[in-house]
Amino acid sequence: MGDDSEWMKLPIDQKCEHKIWKARLNGYEEALKLFQKIEDEKSPEWGKYLGLIKKFVTDSNAVAQLKGLEAALAFIENAHVAGKTAGEVVSGVVGKVFNQPKARAKELGADICLTYIEIEKAEVVQDELIKGLDNKNPKIVVACIETLRKALCEFGSKIITLKPVVKVLPKLFESREKAVRDEAKLLAVEIYRWIRDALRTPLQNINSVQLKELEEEWVKLPTAVPKQTRFLRSQQDLKAKFEQQQAAGGDEADGDDDDEVDAAPVDPYELLEAVEILSKLPKDFYEKIEAKKWQERKEALEAVEALTKNPKLESGDYGDLARALKKVIGKDANVMLVAMAAKCLAGLATGLRKKFGTYAGHVVPTILEKFKEKKPQVVQALQEAIDAVFLTTTLQNISEDVLAVMDNKNPSIKQQASLFLARSFRHCTPSTLPKSVLKPFCAAFLKQVNDSAPEVRDAAFEALGTALKVVGEKAVNPFLVDVDKLKLDKIKECADKVELVGKKGGGGGAGAGGEKKAKAAAKAPPPVEAPAKPSGPPKKAAPAKAAGPPKKGKPASAPSAKSKKASETKEIVETELSVVSMAFTQKNPKNQAETLNWLANAMKEFGFAGINVKAFISNVKTALGATNPAVRTSAITLLGVMYLYMGAPLRMFFEDEKPALLSQIDAEFEKMQGQSPPAPIRGTKKAGAEEEGDAAEEVEVDGGAGDIMDLLPRTDISDKITSDMVSKISDKNWKIRKEGLDEVAAVISEAKFIQANIGELPMALKGRLSDSNKLLVQQALNILQQIATAMGPSLKQHVKNLGIPIITVLGDSKSNVRAAALSTLNVWVEQTGMKEWLEGEDLSEELKKENPFLRQEMLGWLAEKLPTLRTVPADLMLCVPHLYACLEDRSGDVRKKAQDALPTFMMHLGYEKMSKAAGKLKPASKDQVVGMLEKARAVMPAKPAAPAKAAASKPPASSAPAAKPAPAPARNQSPIEDFSEPEPKPDTKKAKPAGPAAKKGVVGKKPPVKAGAKDEEDKSGPIFILVPNGKEQRIKEEKALKILKWNFITPRDEYVEQLKTQMSSCLPKWLQDELFHFDFQRHVKAIGAMIEHMEAECEAVIGCLDLILKWFTLRFFDTNTSVLMKALEFLKLLFTMLSRKNYQLNDYEASSFIPYLILKVGESKDVVRKDVRAILTILCKVYAASKVFPFLMEGTKSKNSKQRCECLEELGCLIENFGMNVCQPTPAKALKEIGVHIGDRDTTVRNAALNTVLAAYNACGDQVFKLIGNLSEKEMSMLEERIKRSAKKTPAASAKQERPQREHPTNPNATLLRKPAQEEVPNKLSQARAQNAHLEQSAPSIPKEFQLDLEVFENNHTCASDIPDLVQHKLDEVLEPVMIPERKLRSVSPHFDDIHNSSASTINFVISQVASGDINTSIQALAQIDEVLRQADKAEAMSGHIDQFLIATFMQLRLIYNTHMADDRLDKKDIFKLYSCIIGNMLSLFSIESLAREASMGVLKDLMHGLITLMLDSRVEDIEDGQQLIRSVNLLVVRVLEKSDQTNILSALLVLLQDSLISTAGSPMFSELVMKCLWRMIRFLPQTINSINLDRILLDVHNFMKVFPKEKLKQLKSDVPHRTLKTLLHTLCRLTGAKILDHMSMIENRNESELEAHLRRVVKHSANLSGLKSDKSTEKGALRSDDKVIKAKVSDILSEIFKKIGSKENTKEGLTELYEYKQKYSDADLEPFLRNTSQFFQSYVERGLRMIESEREGKGRIQTSTVIPQHSTDSYLPSSSTVPISSNGEDLNAAAYYERLKILRQRRGLENSTPEEDRPPLSSLRPSVASSTDMLHSKLSQLKESREHFQQEQSHSRSPSRSSSPASNLDDLKKRLERIKSNRQ
Repeated sequence: MGDDSEWMKLPIDQKCEHKIWKARLNGYEEALKLFQKIEDEKSPEWGKYLGLIKKFVTDSNAVAQLKGLEAALAFIENAHVAGKTAGEVVSGVVGKVFNQPKARAKELGADICLTYIEIEKAEVVQDELIKGLDNKNPKIVVACIETLRKALCEFGSKIITLKPVVKVLPKLFESREKAVRDEAKLLAVEIYRWIRDALRTPLQNINSVQLKELEEEWVKLPTAVPKQTRFLRSQQDLKAKFEQQQAAGGDEADGDDDDEVDAAPVDPYELLEAVEILSKLPKDFYEKIEAKKWQERKEALEAVEALTKNPKLESGDYGDLARALKKVIGKDANVMLVAMAAKCLAGLATGLRKKFGTYAGHVVPTILEKFKEKKPQVVQALQEAIDAVFLTTTLQNISEDVLAVMDNKNPSIKQQASLFLARSFRHCTPSTLPKSVLKPFCAAFLKQVNDSAPEVRDAAFEALGTALKVVGEKAVNPFLVDVDKLKLDKIKECADKVELVGKKGGGGGAGAGGEKKAKAAAKAPPPVEAPAKPSGPPKKAAPAKAAGPPKKGKPASAPSAKSKKASETKEIVETELSVVSMAFTQKNPKNQAETLNWLANAMKEFGFAGINVKAFISNVKTALGATNPAVRTSAITLLGVMYLYMGAPLRMFFEDEKPALLSQIDAEFEKMQGQSPPAPIRGTKKAGAEEEGDAAEEVEVDGGAGDIMDLLPRTDISDKITSDMVSKISDKNWKIRKEGLDEVAAVISEAKFIQANIGELPMALKGRLSDSNKLLVQQALNILQQIATAMGPSLKQHVKNLGIPIITVLGDSKSNVRAAALSTLNVWVEQTGMKEWLEGEDLSEELKKENPFLRQEMLGWLAEKLPTLRTVPADLMLCVPHLYACLEDRSGDVRKKAQDALPTFMMHLGYEKMSKAAGKLKPASKDQVVGMLEKARAVMPAKPAAPAKAAASKPPASSAPAAKPAPAPARNQSPIEDFSEPEPKPDTKKAKPAGPAAKKGVVGKKPPVKAGAKDEEDKSGPIFILVPNGKEQRIKEEKALKILKWNFITPRDEYVEQLKTQMSSCLPKWLQDELFHFDFQRHVKAIGAMIEHMEAECEAVIGCLDLILKWFTLRFFDTNTSVLMKALEFLKLLFTMLSRKNYQLNDYEASSFIPYLILKVGESKDVVRKDVRAILTILCKVYAASKVFPFLMEGTKSKNSKQRCECLEELGCLIENFGMNVCQPTPAKALKEIGVHIGDRDTTVRNAALNTVLAAYNACGDQVFKLIGNLSEKEMSMLEERIKRSAKKTPAASAKQERPQREHPTNPNATLLRKPAQEEVPNKLSQARAQNAHLEQSAPSIPKEFQLDLEVFENNHTCASDIPDLVQHKLDEVLEPVMIPERKLRSVSPHFDDIHNSSASTINFVISQVASGDINTSIQALAQIDEVLRQADKAEAMSGHIDQFLIATFMQLRLIYNTHMADDRLDKKDIFKLYSCIIGNMLSLFSIESLAREASMGVLKDLMHGLITLMLDSRVEDIEDGQQLIRSVNLLVVRVLEKSDQTNILSALLVLLQDSLISTAGSPMFSELVMKCLWRMIRFLPQTINSINLDRILLDVHNFMKVFPKEKLKQLKSDVPHRTLKTLLHTLCRLTGAKILDHMSMIENRNESELEAHLRRVVKHSANLSGLKSDKSTEKGALRSDDKVIKAKVSDILSEIFKKIGSKENTKEGLTELYEYKQKYSDADLEPFLRNTSQFFQSYVERGLRMIESEREGKGRIQTSTVIPQHSTDSYLPSSSTVPISSNGEDLNAAAYYERLKILRQRRGLENSTPEEDRPPLSSLRPSVASSTDMLHSKLSQLKESREHFQQEQSHSRSPSRSSSPASNLDDLKKRLERIKSNRQ
């Protein structure tokens, strides 16, 4: 164990990770000691171990693991950060500890879980343990159950959520393992201890034997309530209390336990899984339920009954089902079916609970009416149904319906209604049965007490008795004043018998239930029956009120006051009335006037309570009509006083008075506005302080608007709401819908005050709130406002079914609709109060919707309303999780509103509850939310106190402002502050809160104005916002089906909404409003703005391109032509810009756009079709034509003949431009589908199909007939006729001329796409050609597949090959193939498929590692990318990441250059390996043309900078094989120049040259090499000119000339930069002629540009010279022009050429020019120039020319008639003049081919046996190495080798060239050639 000493020295955390287990064991021991020593729980020391704790518990060595567990436990107990590790550690414990044989290990594992629970991580632990229950290993399952049981036993059911545990219990009971079943049983017993019978329902379906066993165990349990014995860190106070109780001796503390947090019994409903039943209804249910045969109706009901037996139902729209059942109950003649339908309703109500409340109002009246049935089973079913329905709603909501049947003629109905109320009262408490609700009921009961039917009387007694029991005598007695003693006794007797349903599980018999409930609600002192209560004396009445909801449900204290003075009030009222009527019998007007004045005064002194308003008003009306003005004035003053008490509703009584009188009344009311009525000062004998408070309270509740509203005469309009009107409102035609709404509005305005029953109207109006026509939505909102004012407080019962849909409208995209909804909402709330809105889940469901408008409006509304409330229902808590989600919403407005609303929620729910709810969030969100909670806590508003006496009874109109004097100003400051903050996107919305404020006169009207101004400015900013990785995220979400796939026939609303939400983060608010506006002109405006910003913000445009394209697909469905034309204009510019940026659409973008664009190809307007075709043409530059092809094929299936025709034409163009390879999936399939259209009915389609097939014929000749398959005779003859008439003379010739020009711009490297199948390449070329015909059948693709394209193989060293080593043939150094790292095909790395499949994210990750500072990481990343690039089918995964990859690469190059190379500690071999990998990768990348073209200008500039710097790095030469490396770089540079986008690379080189010339520090060699690259680019300009964007190049040259004007250039040491620039411009001029002047569009002030002047000169000059310009730097292309050479210039030209041949650098270039010159002017005399040179030089020139000749002929030989035509399609002809070849030439060609073939075979290792000396001669090899001479020359200058040495080497190596191929070879070849020819013929 000698190496022990090594690990002993390591620090503890490293020991814990050591690979030797003893080291780890030692580490854990030391860690344990350390953890116990650290005092500070927040010490930084803990952080070191965060990542290691999981390893502690999952150690593979059992001994070490035990110690690790102990250490982990110590860590969790003591470290503040331990919570972060909960998830991973517990999952480690479950997977690796619970399966250990050692009991100690399991024990520690369980302790760890429990300790995590103690540090507030109960949810995480519970999730992991429940996951563990699915483990295959029963040991683990048992341990998980046991741990859960321990946790529940110690922490109790408050901390351990039981629902998920109960959900898995039945499954555990089914386990095959006995141990699991036994443990499950123990767990079930423990759960039962906590929740008792609530556990029975979920377990009802387990095995009966097991259930029986459980029952036996359950019986044994003690009945005492279990207590929590272990506490969370946050529950230390409870812990202390618990310990004190234990010390005091346990049980005696129990009595005191009542004020401890008493867990409410668990509701079994909560533990159940909701079942979705709507979809399971029989398909024909709604037909069957209407069927004539009762059996069919019965079947339908049976199906529903079975479904409604589920104890908990998923919420949904049950409206139709409820209506169907209601119809059966109301109309069906078969009583058995009535009973069944009632059962179904009861089931629905029980399963849905509060969610059924919406439908309660519809069904209750029908059930009550049906109580006329006598059959007991029907009555029982109806009773069960109505009882179940009652539990889903409130008494207030159904009171109208019940009262309506209380005086029905049928005694059964009256009896059952009273019994129903009696049963319902039992569920009530004093607070839920306030006086306002009880009063009308009591009046009805008192009538029934005297009914003739005994059963009706008994029922009424029972109901009154129950009411008495619930709210106490004090509250009921005032109503029983007139009841005689006998009946009173009967009522009290009933009261004594009543058992109340205390919701505490029927706790403690009759009185206790009421007491407990009353106490829990703390809303009133205990009922009269139980005065002795341990909790101390009853509180005073006024404070008791404070807990109750405002203005509503009046507590028991108030009636007690009333009862004392009831008699008195009554007297006053009677006096008043008699006084008034007496006054009006008097004739004397003075008496009348005085009486009215006295009344006004009396009212102020005695208060308004109990006055009979209706009778009173009729008297006042008489007074108003009096002739005497004094009487009228007094009457108006009296009305003013009444107005103080009644508010706005009073005016409604006088609306039909004369206008003059009405204006006087209004003036009087105006005076009283804002005053509050004085408290009554008379009327009680002993008005002690307390009573006064009572009286004030009473006035507020009883004398306030509520009661006055009750006094108003209301009409029942339900009969006016006819079914005809309702069907109109739901009609398909919007005009008829509008008519229906108008009718409703008329009915309501005519009725003025209406009753709560409005028939079917609610459902009809609800439908209109989501109408597509926004005008109707607004009209519906106006009607709802009307209804609210007309219906008054009884509106409450409509809150759920009509009020909540108003909130939904707040999510509308139009601000005016939202504003209308908000004002409607406020009108409703004025009538109903807030309680109804906040009860139940409806509000939280709305807030849950991810609609930014809905959220911001709702939160603003809540923030305004909540501070005015004194209490809120507990259901408000349900909104909190969604409120937290809003705090992190994408939309800034939503976040702002959520922050504003936070303090108002907190004032009601308290900080504790809110922060506990925050604990359930993800860690990142949690920290943020907790911070906001802290801030909110500081600004939390105080709850409003009970109103002061003076303000006690405000009229409702002024209630809002007065109730919240404090919050209003506070909230109004916020918008102003907002604008002073420099926020990037201020929003008009922010000014909203100032709206109401301004009206209240708190802050002037400035904020809105300011907002407008700011908004205008805002439009100047960028309009496309770049969201990093936004697009990737959207693609991911769509793949995961989290969002809708963009695929539809016509766009539905949800698509538009989704797009809107997605766009909200990418576009500013104003633009989004324009884009989604209903007015098409706004769309045109928005597109205009997008066009303006597109160029400048192209990066961001690309970032949200998918969304932009989707938005335009929506525009394709608009009918407006101007929008369509504007859209197409934008799209043309967009795709042009994308193609300039070399952006390639991804499939996600294409598939959500192209199909919709193709729809528009069939547009009837020519101008649209033309534009769409133009877009399709540009589209092929940014999306592979072969991928566009299938979309067009799909388009040919359209019903629209224009579309079919255009798609076929477009397909023809694709085939013409891109050849047959474009046909997908195979040419055969594609042509067969196209062939179908030859028989189309429509002539244009037939023609288009024929033309498309013709295009295919032109591309591949007669083979078309094979591919197209069987056509009918008629079609075939049409096709043949067309081909005969229109085909080009011979397909071969045509293809020969057409192909190069056409293919060049689109795909210069087309050959690469057609790589021949690897096996056939090297061997029998001629056979391959001869057999081509046979091969066609096996491979139906185009014969080019089988043409051997030597160019590709000679130039492309990266072709995957079986033989790895390229270096084994030691050719001369010049020809050594470039060393490419690890040529062997590696085995596929495990990451590979990941890279390919998970695409973007994985590739991003791997690329990020390329730039890593660690050499090995970088090498591994490069290896993975290399693997992707090597495999053609995988390489496209890199598309879109090229720039990113190149940036990472040159950053790595920079890192090596600056850091690694300078670091002596690093092994140079490693650096060399890294360099090799980088270069290998780059070579692979730049051999894939499509990827190479993606590199952008800036990136190419940096890449070239890095590569040239590397070539000049002298340190590299010192590394072994450094020369080899530099050679590879040289090859790479050449490859980059050839393959990248020509515009980008030319641009990059110009900028690089400019930079290198500016910086004096750089080496002069650097700019020299950049210029060489430029020269090379210039040399290839004739071939590449078509693919170059001249505008951009000229802009770059212009910028260059700005920095370096002519004078400054000439001052440089070297004149080469000047010459380079001149040559570039001359070449461009020569190639484009005068047109070049049109390409200066990007230069701003052209006239000042030196460039334009220069170009004009050159163009003019070249015109004078009839096209041939000669100056110093004449370049090869110049010599090709066909103009005659002016004799005087000839000698200049030739001397220039020879000068080049003589220079080291340009010798090759010179020879090429000389060769071309000779070709052009064969009579030119070279003798004078060669005369003075050495013999050696002459032979060198001759040899060079011969070599070029053989090279050229190899490339450009014209196929003679002997060659099969098909092949010519691919022969590549340079655009230069071609060389006719004699038969002799043909032989020479054969020889050259033979030589090249030999080389290829040798290189691929097929002739490895060839002895060294048989190596092919150099000259024949010459062309095979990609421009090796160039390479050599550019290196020569660096290697500083003498020219002589070089020439000797050349002469030595070339000498054998003349006698190169032996005669025998030649004869052999001739014979073979003859054979081939004869075969062909």
